[in-house]
Amino acid sequence: MDGWPDDIDTVGDLQDALARYDRATPIRWAARPSYPMEYTIGPVVCTPDDTEGDGTARHDPPVVWLGERGQVGYLPELAADALGWSR
Repeated sequence: MDGWPDDIDTVGDLQDALARYDRATPIRWAARPSYPMEYTIGPVVCTPDDTEGDGTARHDPPVVWLGERGQVGYLPELAADALGWSR
C-alpha cells in the first residue's frame, strides 16, 4: 500500500494527499505507533478565530485542527504495516 510523504504541513498538502481517493471513502486517524489505535475524525476548526471576543483583531497565524470524534478500536494490521508501524 503506497502512502503519502510524511510532511503534510498545510491544508493544501492534505487536500493533495486525499485528491486521489473517492470522496465517499471513510477517513480515520491512526495514533500511538507503539499501541496503534484507530479513531474517527470529529470537528475541524481553525485558530485563532477572527476576533478576541471584544472585537479586536488577532494577528496570530491561522492553524487548522482535526479533532478526534471517537475511538474505533485497534488499528488493523494492514494499516499498521502500511504506516511502517510494527506491532
